[in-house]
Amino acid sequence: MPISSFEIFLKSLKTHPLIDATISKSEYVALDLSVNNPDLKSVNVSSSDDLEKYIWHYINSHKAKVAYGGYIEKRGIYERSTYFNQNNSDEVRNIHLGLDLWIEANTPIYAPLDGKIHSFKNNTNHGDYGPTLILKHIFSDTQFYTLYGHLSIASLEGLKVGVEINQGQQIATLGTTKVNGDYPPHLHFQIIKDIQDYKGDYPGVCNQFNLEFYKGNCPDPNLLLKL
Repeated sequence: MPISSFEIFLKSLKTHPLIDATISKSEYVALDLSVNNPDLKSVNVSSSDDLEKYIWHYINSHKAKVAYGGYIEKRGIYERSTYFNQNNSDEVRNIHLGLDLWIEANTPIYAPLDGKIHSFKNNTNHGDYGPTLILKHIFSDTQFYTLYGHLSIASLEGLKVGVEINQGQQIATLGTTKVNGDYPPHLHFQIIKDIQDYKGDYPGVCNQFNLEFYKGNCPDPNLLLKL
């Protein structure tokens, strides 16, 4: 599929790392959590503890500090939650629309670009984002949004819609399994072109039927992160 003008624009932007800038890109390792990864067949992905042990063993065995990945990845982990599963099998939401950074809870998160606080919310469904922040970005005639999910509850305290955020400013810390939707600690980072009427939330997982729409509206976050 040819790259869109929006994707070319995103790729042209210079961004600040989402986490500690002293961690080099060589200390990031790509992680496959898809249903096609044979190593996950022996892991109970419904258990956040078991999945966390698998992820940290993977990170340590690769002498890395952060694991990343997951864009347009079909995952089995969402089968544990009724939030993602409807009665019709065609409507099962199991395709991940963001990019995850797997690292310890309480890790500081930084704004990759200048922006404003669009909205925030604690999404408390099982398997949901938990505390979530959305920033709005405007560059020349281009407007888009970035979403940060699985944050700490403290990250939402004192926030106000419309407040300006500077590139490189700390905007949050990562939440623990108890508050982040019952996942191993990680950041879900997602780009959204048209946020529609959502506030403090936006689908981070879709079904096969709606995939083409979401691929267009939520392009690969790695266009910005360049990992």
